[in-house]
Amino acid sequence: MPTLNKIRTAVLRRNPAASPAAPAPVDPVLRRLRAALTVFFALDGFLFAGWVVRIPAIKHQTGASPSALGLALLGVSAGSVAVMMLTGRLCRRFGSHTVTAVSGVCLALAIALPPLTRSALALGLVLLLFGAAYGAINVAMNSAAVDLVRALRRPVMPGFHAAYSVGGMLGAGLGGLLAGHLSATRHLLLLTAIGTAVALAAGRVLLAHPAPRPHEHPAPGTPAAPGGRRGLVAVFGLIALCSSYGEGALADWGALHLQQDLATGAGAAAVGYSLFALFMTLGRLCGTLLLERLGRTGTLIAGGAVAAAGMLLGSLAPTPWAAFAGYAITGFGLANSFPVAIGRAGELAGPSGVATASTFGYGGMLLGPPAIGLLADRFTLPTALTTVALLAAGGACIAWSMRKMTR
Repeated sequence: MPTLNKIRTAVLRRNPAASPAAPAPVDPVLRRLRAALTVFFALDGFLFAGWVVRIPAIKHQTGASPSALGLALLGVSAGSVAVMMLTGRLCRRFGSHTVTAVSGVCLALAIALPPLTRSALALGLVLLLFGAAYGAINVAMNSAAVDLVRALRRPVMPGFHAAYSVGGMLGAGLGGLLAGHLSATRHLLLLTAIGTAVALAAGRVLLAHPAPRPHEHPAPGTPAAPGGRRGLVAVFGLIALCSSYGEGALADWGALHLQQDLATGAGAAAVGYSLFALFMTLGRLCGTLLLERLGRTGTLIAGGAVAAAGMLLGSLAPTPWAAFAGYAITGFGLANSFPVAIGRAGELAGPSGVATASTFGYGGMLLGPPAIGLLADRFTLPTALTTVALLAAGGACIAWSMRKMTR
């Protein structure tokens, strides 16, 4: 035995990589890139939430009616969707790191524009610009994240989206604290200053290093022909749509369901959506572990099934406490479907795949609220909210049917 130990020691001295217990060291450049991208994801959520909490003040300032405000707010979505495919092409030409840095600065500058408007029409026009910057940074930073995930050889994409969720909670919390002390103009100008400084600092890291392009063999079942890959990208886009439909529906209708159908107060109704958002964040923080244990297919199927069960409870529960539990379960279930779908689409087709799947995803977020409203008029709001469960289950079924290509 001593002789065997001496031999083993000599071998390890000559070749330290032969040790099965020695983890592969992470390239310091990749660590810096991961930190910079995490900052951009958090900044995106922080700035967007900061704008959202000041919408009531902007409405009062512009004198917009509810319907006029609704049309103006469509500018964010319209601007986002309009530039997503263009951003994919820009990432191919100039690199996702460059586009991420530039669009991050543009988003920070654009958030200062809404409080400068005095009419619903002007608000809608500047929100087109804000939405364009928002859509551009989402495609660019997700494209950069896809490249980094492949270089790291670990499924860390959910962690980036968790940073977005954390940034959103920080932005909303800061906005709530400042709402009583600063005007919307001063608040959003402060966010512009913070956002520009952060984007420039994190952007320097991205611009100093090109996106990693590790060699990777296609996964089993991946179509070799571009046409087949485009079809598969669309499938992942549908999974993203099924997930984001639920996000949009709960954001706009979840609190109203608690107030209108379960007779809670405004504060308790707000808690419902907060639980949804909190558990979505927790689910994303656990996303890497889930992907390592269950794989992509297992994560998508399990997440869709959990979200479907949670939303059935949340929409049909007879008591507020049961509805709270349903919202929390739904948030945890939906947490990783969008990041996994976007990541796989990016692996298949690069920035163009991210752009296509993101367009599907934002389409779901746009589709959810009006679809729930129409169904609520036709039937009831609880019945309408069960469509969130239906689409979540649909996303799980799509993942199962395509299991050879999603693993």
